[in-house]
Amino acid sequence: MEFTMGGRLEVRITPADVGKRVSVRRRPEGDGAGAEFTDTVGVLTSWNDGVVSITRKSGESVHIVESSLVAGKVVPAAPARRRGPAASFRELAAVTARAWQPVESEPLGEWRLRAAGGFTRRANSALPLGDPGMPLGEAFGRIERWYEERGLPAYIQTATGAEGTQETLCAELERHGWRREVTAEVRIAALAPVGDLDADVTAVRLTREPDEAWLSRYQRFSTPGPHVLRVLGSGPAVWFATVAGEAGGEAPAAIGRCVVDGRWAGFMAVEVAPEHRRRGLATSVMAALARRALDEGASAAWLQVEEDNEGARALYDGMGFAAHHRYHHFRPA
Repeated sequence: MEFTMGGRLEVRITPADVGKRVSVRRRPEGDGAGAEFTDTVGVLTSWNDGVVSITRKSGESVHIVESSLVAGKVVPAAPARRRGPAASFRELAAVTARAWQPVESEPLGEWRLRAAGGFTRRANSALPLGDPGMPLGEAFGRIERWYEERGLPAYIQTATGAEGTQETLCAELERHGWRREVTAEVRIAALAPVGDLDADVTAVRLTREPDEAWLSRYQRFSTPGPHVLRVLGSGPAVWFATVAGEAGGEAPAAIGRCVVDGRWAGFMAVEVAPEHRRRGLATSVMAALARRALDEGASAAWLQVEEDNEGARALYDGMGFAAHHRYHHFRPA
């Protein structure tokens, strides 16, 4: 990271740059001899009372004493992508939301409150796209009360790491006592290479609805009530993939779900039984679903993967999926 101008380090940001993506360098605490500088890149979310706050693409907020800054500059809003389809954050936010539709929904200005009996945070969190029509603190309180009335924890889903994402909102949530509980990546890729994967798809059965066998493999609930089935079946065009187990009556060896929505195919609920792993079944499920989505006119793919799921991240790396942005669920502390 280069800050020098004519051999000097310069702080070329001011409070007027709040909301812009910046890169800063600061002296370490204690300023001991030989200590290295610390660099931070992210969106400048506030500059008050001698403290500079920067929200990284990970969603983490970093607070820096102004007097410790030795260099700083505004940098491009988002790095250029080298692979995968072009997509804006707003487009992907809408597409991913349609793949996990709630049972109950209510507007809060341009925001959307969503509930589905607690099944998945994505269908049980507020989606803050646009203006809530009231001060943020008031909106946060309204959200808490709305979910409390339904016996559910209050969550707000936010995004960071791409042009137009919500670093400033994340910082405001933290200032109001909300904390991140979960962070995941939204990844995208061209769809055709996923369909062209060298995989045996002959054992993959595709259906429009999940049967009892599929539900017995899915690990996200204990009892599949009506709200679960409604959320799983939501989306413009939904497909379920099943690879049968080897023994009669055995739960499936692998499952998956795909939602086709215009040019996008979203992949989710890809699970493989522990005793059947390392046999390429996840690849077979993905390839079979991708081929069906291609038949329905899709050309781009997306999926969501939690940051600590190293096995899934490696699998999707090999399929050509690249991170577009991160999303987070905030909850009152």
